[in-house]
Amino acid sequence: MRTHFKLLVAAIGLIILTGCASVPMGDPDADAKLKTFSAPPQDQAGLYIYRDSFAGQGLKKTVTLDGETIGETANRVYFYRLVNAGSHKIGTESEFSDNVINLVAVGGKNYYIRQSIKIGVFVGGASLTVVPEAVGQAHLQKCELAASQ
Repeated sequence: MRTHFKLLVAAIGLIILTGCASVPMGDPDADAKLKTFSAPPQDQAGLYIYRDSFAGQGLKKTVTLDGETIGETANRVYFYRLVNAGSHKIGTESEFSDNVINLVAVGGKNYYIRQSIKIGVFVGGASLTVVPEAVGQAHLQKCELAASQ
């Protein structure tokens, strides 16, 4: 009996970690335009926040910018925001508490922030990493613009 229970729990966990979550998607024309990666105005910075991890495809994770919710991510989606130059906090919900990174944005520059999903004890964790421009742009070619909240 105990073995059957363990197998059931493992199967449910596998479904949660590999199923596909869906979120509302953005305009395809806006998506195509954003993938030209034009430089933002000199007093603003562009933030591309994306998720492209294989693990946790059944999970949605909320992303915030300066304490305001942008939306929920699923695999192979991204959000784009123009922000004023200066200090910003980008956060993502994780298993036990939000993970937050501090970014000092320089005007006229784009930033690429990758959200990664990690296997967790109950529902999985998430982390954020600023990646180099070439890496972020390559990853974004496989992602689609998500609609913001």
